[in-house]
Amino acid sequence: MHYYEVAPNQIVRAGSSTFTYSHDTKLAIGQIVSIEVGKKQMIGVVVKQTSKPEYETKKISNIIENQPLPNQLVDLSIWMSKYYATPLAAVLQTILPQGLNKKRRQNSAKITEVTKRERTNFLFNTEQQTVLNQLSEHGAGTYLLQGITGSGKTEIYIELAKQSLANNQSIIMIVPEIALTSQLISEFANHFENLLVTHSKMTESNRHQIWLEALNSKIPRIVIGPRSALFTPLKNVGAIIIDEAHEPSLKQDQSPKYSALRAATILGRLHNAKVILGSATPSIADRYLADKANRPILRLNNIARANSQPPIITTIDMTKRGNFNNHRFFSKALIDQITTTIKEGNQVLIFHNRRGSTSSTLCKECGWTAICPRCYLPLTLHGDNHQMHCHICGLKSIVPTSCPECSSTDIIHKGIGTKLIESELRRIFPAANIARFDADNTTDETVNSRYGDLYNGIIDIAIGTQVVAKGLDLPHLRMVGIVQADAGLAIPDFNTNERTFQLLAQVIGRVGRNEHQTTVVVQSYQPNHPSVVYGLKQDYESFYKHALNERSRGLFPPFTHLLKLTCVYKTEAAAIKNSQKLATELRQKINPEVQILGPAPAFYERQHGTYRWQLILKSPKREYLIDTIKLVPSSNWQFDLDPSSLL
Repeated sequence: MHYYEVAPNQIVRAGSSTFTYSHDTKLAIGQIVSIEVGKKQMIGVVVKQTSKPEYETKKISNIIENQPLPNQLVDLSIWMSKYYATPLAAVLQTILPQGLNKKRRQNSAKITEVTKRERTNFLFNTEQQTVLNQLSEHGAGTYLLQGITGSGKTEIYIELAKQSLANNQSIIMIVPEIALTSQLISEFANHFENLLVTHSKMTESNRHQIWLEALNSKIPRIVIGPRSALFTPLKNVGAIIIDEAHEPSLKQDQSPKYSALRAATILGRLHNAKVILGSATPSIADRYLADKANRPILRLNNIARANSQPPIITTIDMTKRGNFNNHRFFSKALIDQITTTIKEGNQVLIFHNRRGSTSSTLCKECGWTAICPRCYLPLTLHGDNHQMHCHICGLKSIVPTSCPECSSTDIIHKGIGTKLIESELRRIFPAANIARFDADNTTDETVNSRYGDLYNGIIDIAIGTQVVAKGLDLPHLRMVGIVQADAGLAIPDFNTNERTFQLLAQVIGRVGRNEHQTTVVVQSYQPNHPSVVYGLKQDYESFYKHALNERSRGLFPPFTHLLKLTCVYKTEAAAIKNSQKLATELRQKINPEVQILGPAPAFYERQHGTYRWQLILKSPKREYLIDTIKLVPSSNWQFDLDPSSLL
């Protein structure tokens, strides 16, 4: 009889991650099994062989997969559990696919429809060759690849993939959003067969099949997908590549609240692989850590394509109303440039980082504002379906025709959203093929679904939020319009300036990538703000110095470690009372070097009929925060270690 520590994928009791079971035959570490816990059957992973205990043990019920998980994934799971102070069961729920007990028909998981590009013989320029030489010289490890938009980072990724496959090693290619997978797939499909693509929009069955194909594959594979693709069960990984590595979506916002960058670094170490963090605008914290650790920063400072012309950028001051004689939020310069670009048969991209039609609905007579009765936040008008939406809890309601306070019919809708921009552009340019891309898209309207139309220039005007700001390389695009460059600067968060800079630098980078002359028209109420100025110049180094100084003065990452504690209660009084109680207890018990801010209402104080108050903790050492988590009540409290946002 053999005995094993098995980790179930459901929490059985607090503080216990593994339980001892027996089996007649020898099992491998990483074996996925079915175990009886109480009277319930659960899925578990064998994490350790052990000696016979003094107490009676249950037998492992059956083996679910003959092929065990790679040891590296098991070790990564245990590391994530400790590093993020999260039960191992919660980590396994993230790493393992759903429906493991279901029998699937063995279909080969391949790409079916791909918008392929014309294959050309690509020659690396001097910068790209230097980067490849550096990677070859230094071997395994984590590298920051800082390359401006259009500098040829994708070609570096493809070459690394070729080298890994030649060494009989697999590759994991991570993109921050599903919207970016189509372009990357089409690039990779020109060079490789049998790509494995996985993402959350797939059916449970499809994701399970792809997972099984990776688990049982006898040959090295290339996997492409968002954050969760990191956990594809590949045996011998040679390279893990994260594109657009600055994106906040690479940090999971549900338990386990892990960073894909940190997890990739550990997985790369376990596989002795290269980990590439690629970005035109690396996060301030990641760049600072690379500098401080003297890690090599791989740089691509020039556009890869020969004869590329930088765009002509025009900035419009929105405080000067004379610029808006013809339209309330489209300047004459913006409308004229769109008109010219479309007449010439070229493509336009309009960027605005706010969904919906308007941001607030109010009574002009008494000042009443339409707010969500559950979240107490302004409702957003969606003109296409003539409904008011809450973007926090999803509530929908009819558009008021009169004020519920004073009965006045003088209801006005203020603010600008992508749907309003779409309806106005359809009115001004009725013959144009216009498409909107944001979080309100249905499945067949997304960038992923309509990538072919975007790439081939069938869409004349593309309108979108940040989903269109990054990664896309569109050959027919000649003009970018930014409706309000400073729209995100009013958000009260420590990384607001950084996000604004990144989005502007990224969206500017959609043009100026080839020999064609391109233009950018930028509208802003704060045209002299450092985030706007440096973003439009794509001047990362100047912004980095400015942002580091700001972070140092405010004591925010990378100069401190953060822990966000949020309590959730049915009543406001209970949220206030319990947050104050915990703050008092923590101040008495935790390391005096830890600074506690609050309690204060969360930015989204009301969600789903509950009240939320929070504490923000700053610490010079991360372990002090892990010790603090042990003092936080398990019920009614949520924690986020290394939060990407304090909202």
